[in-house]
Amino acid sequence: IYRCYIVWQSVWVIILPTMLWCGSSVAALIAPYYASQATGGNIYTNQTAQWVAALFALTLSTNLISSGLLAYRIWTIERKVSPIRATNSTMMPIVRVLVDAAIMYSAALFTILICFVCANDAQYIMLDMITPIISITFYMVLIRLTLGKTTPNNLPTVYSSETYERGRRNSQQYPMKPLQVHISQWTQNDGME
Repeated sequence: IYRCYIVWQSVWVIILPTMLWCGSSVAALIAPYYASQATGGNIYTNQTAQWVAALFALTLSTNLISSGLLAYRIWTIERKVSPIRATNSTMMPIVRVLVDAAIMYSAALFTILICFVCANDAQYIMLDMITPIISITFYMVLIRLTLGKTTPNNLPTVYSSETYERGRRNSQQYPMKPLQVHISQWTQNDGME
């Protein structure tokens, strides 16, 4: 939402994403309350499940709208300035990086939402994966944009044979050294056969 505000330079653009974010914050606060009030072994009562589903849906909506607004603004500015630009540089690699990150996080959120609504046990796997995915998408943006500043060819989203060959040439600077591996095996026999 903050990046949207910076790129658009308008508070009006971030009103809807901010309202959605506030809604997801409310759902994130209320869901644990209902879970703590549950009796028996199941914490996902009807009310808890509704608030958790609302949390996932609002978070997904906030992410998609904010990322879409951000990518759209950069793309429209790029289209306007490309005919009059003096250099050959482009902003499209930035759009690709932002869209890649948004797709990865949104796909994870959508999967969690579907699994939760369908009461599928895969939701637990996805819930364990969402925190690392958030970190990966955050650092993916930083790393790919930083690499774009230091490499002559901008950010490749799909590795071509040229990219592979360039990486291979760069790896020749550090020759391989022999590696020795020792494997030991330890077994314990407790007398049972």
